[in-house]
Amino acid sequence: MTTSTMFPVPTVSVKPVLLPAPGRGTDLPVKISAPVTGKDLPIVLLSHGYGSSLDGYGPLADFWAAHGFVVVQPTHLDSRTVGLAPEDPRTRRLWRLRVEDLTRILDRLDVLEAAVPGLAGRLDHGRIAVAGHSFGGQSAGILLGLRVLDPGSGPAEDLSDSRVMAGVLLATAGRGGSDLTPFAAENFPWMNPDFAHMTTPALVVAGDKDDLPLTVRGPEWTTDPYFLSPGKKSLLTLTGAEHSLGGIAGYDARETTDEHAGRVALVQRVTRAYLRHTLGVESSGWAAVQDALGTGADPLGHLASK
Repeated sequence: MTTSTMFPVPTVSVKPVLLPAPGRGTDLPVKISAPVTGKDLPIVLLSHGYGSSLDGYGPLADFWAAHGFVVVQPTHLDSRTVGLAPEDPRTRRLWRLRVEDLTRILDRLDVLEAAVPGLAGRLDHGRIAVAGHSFGGQSAGILLGLRVLDPGSGPAEDLSDSRVMAGVLLATAGRGGSDLTPFAAENFPWMNPDFAHMTTPALVVAGDKDDLPLTVRGPEWTTDPYFLSPGKKSLLTLTGAEHSLGGIAGYDARETTDEHAGRVALVQRVTRAYLRHTLGVESSGWAAVQDALGTGADPLGHLASK
């Protein structure tokens, strides 16, 4: 029986654990955060936004770990800490290399488990979710069934992973093509997602003031992963939230333009309840969240499901 809990417990984090990654150009650094007690712990892979690293997203990673999840965070090659040159041939394949990072973690969970003192034997390898913010949301979505129409990579491939039970997509890009600005179309050729096969359950989180320079459609663009994908999906829309959704990217993140502790707390509460529900821990918390946010009466946001 899982001991994932509604009440915070002490946690431990270990970084960096280096996973050998032939062909990547450098080993894959990973951070693992886990509660110090409990067993049968569900796992959440957390993919950072463009330029960030395994040191980001403390408001989510620390919170999830304190509530009974083992959180695994890689540093992808687009991180500012890597400093990949624009002319590096890997630059055009960043989206695909990110997915390889995530699948490599799933393949080597035994190594990561052994790297954290006291964690061995306490993970539930049958309860795995993936989460991501911004570019990380696309990376996470690919494991859920999203396909990338990248003219440089040939036909869109199915890179979904059956080991992943659910996803949390935070401020994630919508449709490409004519919905993109010229800058985005020129510099991010992989920003052409096909959501038609993204059938794995997911919670989409969007800010109604997230007006990105990547799209001509405005904030509604980041709701596409909910409206354009089949299967069981939920959408949390945060009132007044911009791309950092109140400050999820870090405790002192410079890119947070809409700092709001209440929004961050709401994202924490809703994602915790959703993950517990979809990973089969318990569902009463998710039912309570749906009741509280389904009417649209909460000034911080509202929740819809299909």
